[in-house]
Order: sequence, then structure tokens, then C-alpha cells
Amino acid sequence: MDGDVSETEVDVLMAALWMARYGIKAQVIDKREESVRVGHADGIQCRSLEMLDSFDMVDQIWKESCHMAEMCMWNPASDGLIHRSSRMSNTIPGLSRYPCGVLLAQHRIERIFLDELRKYSGVQIRHSVVPTSMKFEGDMIDDRDSHPITVKLKRVASRDINIVTNENPSRTTGSRKRKRSEADQDQSDDEVVRAKYVIGCDGAHSWTRKQLGFCMEGEQSEYIWGVLDIIPLTDFPDIRSRCAIHSAESGTIMIIPREDRLVRIYCQLSAMALGSDGRFDRSSITPDTILSAAQRILRPYKLEYKHRDWWTVYQIGQRVGDHFSAGERIFLAGDAIHTHSPKAGQGMNVSMQDTYNLGWKLALVIRGIAKPSILKTYETERRGIAQELIAFDQEYSRLWSSRPTQNIADGKGVRMADFERYFIQQQLFSSGFGVHYGPSILTNKSNNLLNGSSRDESVASLSSDQQLATNVVLGKRFPSFRVVNHCDARSWHFAKWLKADGKFHIVLFAGDVSRSSQMERVHSFARAMATKSKILPSGRRQDREANGSSNGGSLKTEDSIARLLTIHSAPRQSIEFQEFPPLLRPYDEKVGYDYDGIFVDTDSYYEGHGHAYEGYGVDQTRGCVVVIRPDQHVAWIGALEDVQGLEQYFAGILV
Repeated sequence: MDGDVSETEVDVLMAALWMARYGIKAQVIDKREESVRVGHADGIQCRSLEMLDSFDMVDQIWKESCHMAEMCMWNPASDGLIHRSSRMSNTIPGLSRYPCGVLLAQHRIERIFLDELRKYSGVQIRHSVVPTSMKFEGDMIDDRDSHPITVKLKRVASRDINIVTNENPSRTTGSRKRKRSEADQDQSDDEVVRAKYVIGCDGAHSWTRKQLGFCMEGEQSEYIWGVLDIIPLTDFPDIRSRCAIHSAESGTIMIIPREDRLVRIYCQLSAMALGSDGRFDRSSITPDTILSAAQRILRPYKLEYKHRDWWTVYQIGQRVGDHFSAGERIFLAGDAIHTHSPKAGQGMNVSMQDTYNLGWKLALVIRGIAKPSILKTYETERRGIAQELIAFDQEYSRLWSSRPTQNIADGKGVRMADFERYFIQQQLFSSGFGVHYGPSILTNKSNNLLNGSSRDESVASLSSDQQLATNVVLGKRFPSFRVVNHCDARSWHFAKWLKADGKFHIVLFAGDVSRSSQMERVHSFARAMATKSKILPSGRRQDREANGSSNGGSLKTEDSIARLLTIHSAPRQSIEFQEFPPLLRPYDEKVGYDYDGIFVDTDSYYEGHGHAYEGYGVDQTRGCVVVIRPDQHVAWIGALEDVQGLEQYFAGILV
């Protein structure tokens, strides 16, 4: 069985979606009886919204969530009281088709994931089940048909499960634990699962990581923070904006507005002392402790509440795991492999990025489409991001937790101008767009030997031509600009067509096809590609089977590894659909032509001109070809004549 053993958090559900889309049998093991109801992660950054849109599941989140458009800075003035010092956009304008991050309760995010998974029959979500042992037979890993992992599972009674609830106002972490009786224990059953692969997304105290004997490397800081999810009763004017509030002596607050009038308050507990072991006494902290600290920081403004959803307290620590996988068979993701403070809103987002990176690679290998060597790129790509995250969080936490400077000679405090400047500088990273993968078998960007590839010199020596698309950066997420459908004139953000359907996307920038010489180049490219049936289908529709598919609604992947999309720059009225080569407009005997594969960089009737060629940095006359990985990162760039280079790129990946 190809199974996932983990807790049901959104990072593992992202992996489960990839398995479902490829029609792969998988299990998600969740010790909980049900999804969380309150608390936990709730911020979704712009890049994560794009990822969710690739699965066609962002609309409900966008509709229900609180949109975090503005950041307000509050600092102490000469009178010692806080005053608003500046306002700014919370994210960089124009960076994404989703202009800002959003906030929505984790249980709603999980429910939307689960509703999407129900459309597929291959993934089973199992609640009230825990793993009790795991055996990994390393000598079997080279046999791709083997099941080298044996996991023993145990069904547990609900009385033994942490149940998240709104009803217990004295809880410390938003949960309560019920004792299990002997009768309950007798009802538990053991089960043995043989798996090809396991993904451990089971949190900072990962059971999977401990079974492997892997360690987390890093340190615990002295900073202690409390968290309240409340409906505030306050006269503070910016309570519905994201705020960074530094007081003169009492500490710092971050305010995060949420849905349904809720507000999350992160409050520094600067008066808490650490013990000799470097930790604090958790039992000494109550919600009133956090509220009192917040009231001191907010003076002269008032803060009370009558409704509280959840609260917790934490000590900031930043750690990265020493290994991300065992033999490319057992993988760790999310908090199981990197931990940090929650204030930058990175936890759930970076965790989803982990499994968005891993899921499609694993699925291609399981389906026998791609070489197992691509799995090595999970650690080489995501470890670097985790280390960047920790470095970012260490500085971010220091700036948040340090008091403001009192004068120029004060070397222990933080200059508020430095805090604001760092926030602006790091917006690209915190929004999720700072991810830049290095050279590998999947990202063809240098002549050096590629990470994660075999030592096949013919593959390792390949190199893309970055100059053909100067703003489409190899290793980064493919940006999006508005284009117009050639057939029906509807305006689209182009990335809306980069669906998480299990395929690479080959984008043909066809250039000015009103010129006969350029149209001939396009026809020559199509003729050469038509013989590469393993990469592209020849003349058959490239999406879902007409009957909804035979593998529980999953998408077809056996016909081809890629879908071809075209953007040209010619005047739309100067060229007819039928003049394009058949490869660019596939035909199906049941449903006719695919009219959604050819787009124009031109004015739309209602939404202006996207200037896509300019935005992508592509020559409007001659164009180029770009390969985009299933996770929307740029893999290869070449000229229309370089079909051999394109074929060699895929030869390094495909079985």
C-alpha cells in the first residue's frame, strides 16, 4: 500500500491531494477524532492561495476569510504612550493575482481540503488511529515495487484523544485529554500496513522523526509569547488591521484580524522569568496573564473581552531537522522538520510548500513515470528554504521581542526604523515568493553537475537560455499576467491554467505569428514535438477522461507527461484558430477541439492589457519555450528550434 502516516494537518492534506490527482492509493492516519475547531494556524499567504487555486479550491477560502490588506506600525512617542507611526500595504502590490494574504480558521481550511478529497476514491482519511511502531527495511529500497516500510497501527477510543473544544475556559492549549478505561482499551485493534512510502507531517514532536532517530538542530530563545483568539471590546482604532505595537517598557503586541469579528493577539510576556533549564513555568500563565500584559502595552487604549475561542503560550525556538528523508522512502515535512515562531505566518504556508514540492515527485515515481532520482531534490530544495526560514525568523523574532531604543547611544534596543525597513525588505519571502530552487535534475539552470541527478554527463551538461525570458527566473515560481483566449476573447490570468493536474506545462511563446516566417517556426516546432509522444499527446485531448476517469476521478497521466499552452503576440484578428498547428489545438472525437490552449497578449474588452510578453521578458517577435514543473516552478527555457534540448531535459527525468 502507498500510505501516508501522519496527523491530518493541511500539509499532509496537500500531499494527499497530489496522490488523489494521480489516482494513487493512500491513507492519512489521524490520531484525532475530528478536525480542530478553534485555534492553530489560520494565515494563508499569497503564494499559498495560488497553490490552492491550482487545485481549484481557493474560491471558498477567499470568500470566507478576512483579507489582511494593511500593516500598521505603533511605537512609543515622547510621552511614553503608543502612537501610530505608519501604515503600509501588508504585501507587495502587484506581486500576485491574490493581492493580500487572508485569515481563516484551520478547521475551515481542513474542511475545504477534505471536501475536495472526497471527489476521489484513492485516498482514505482515518481518524482515531495512531501508529505504534515502524520498521524500515533499507535493503529493499532499490526495488521500486517493494513495500519496505511496515507500520503497525492501533485504533484508539475517543476518550484517549485530545479533543479541541470551545467549552473549557481553563484549557492551556485549547484541548482536553480524557482518560481511557480498561473497557476502551479492549476495543482497540491492531493493524499492520505495508507501505511503499511514508510522509511524516506529524508536528514538532514528530513520532515519525523519532522512529527514524533523526534530530532537530537549533536553539530555544528566551522570548515567551501568549496568544489569545478573542472578540475584543476596545477603543483601539486599528483593531481590524494587522498591527505591530512596540511599547516603551511593557513589551510588544501583534494584532491579526480574523473572520467573524475575531482577533488574534500575540503578546510578549516580558515579565516571565526562565528557569535554570532555560524554560518557563507554563502552569503559572493563564488567559488573564496574557490579557493584563496586552492591556499594559496598549495604554492609553482599553482592551477587554467576553468571548474567547482559544489561547496558548509558547517559547520561541528555531530548529531544522538533520535529515529530511530516509532512503527517499520515508519523508518528513512541515513542523516535523522545521520549527519557528508563528508571528510571520509561515508555519502552515511553508509546510504546504513542502508537500506541494514533494507530492507530485512522489506520485510520478510511484506511477512509474519518473526516475526515483528526482526524489533526492526534495531535501536539496526544501532544506535551503527551511534554513532561510530559520534565519529570517531569528531576526524577525529579535526585532519583535526587543524593546525600542531610548536614544542613539542605546545599543540594546531596536530602532523602530530598522524594524519597519526589515518588514518591507522581507515581504517577498514572507508572502511565499522568495523560494528559489537551485540547479537539479528538475531545474536546468547551469552546466554544473546537477543536484539530485544521476551522473549522466549528457544530462548534467544541459543548460537553459535564461536570456530568452529574462523575467521568468529558472527555479522560481512562474509569474502570471493577463492574456486573452484566442477563441472567445475572455481575459485570464495565465497561471489559472497551470493546474495541479499531474503534468508539466510547456509554454510556447509563439511570438508574432502574423509574420509568415515566425508561423513557420511554430509549425516546425510542432512537427518536431509531434514525434515526442511520451512528452505530449498527438491530437488527443489532454485533460480529464470524458467519463470522469476510471480511477476515482483522478486525472489521466498515462497519455503524456506535459500539456502544451501557447501565448502569441500577433493581432488577434490577423490569425485564425485553424491556422495553428494541430498540436496546439488538440481534437477529441467526442468533445471536439480544445479551445483553451491558445492565448494572445493583447487588449481585452473589459480588463485592459496584461503586457505579458513584456512582463515575462520575452521577445515579442521570436518568442521562446518555457517548461514549468507541476509545482509551477520554472524548469527549462529554450528557443523554438531547441526541441532536442527540451527532449533531453525530460530524458533526465522520465523512466
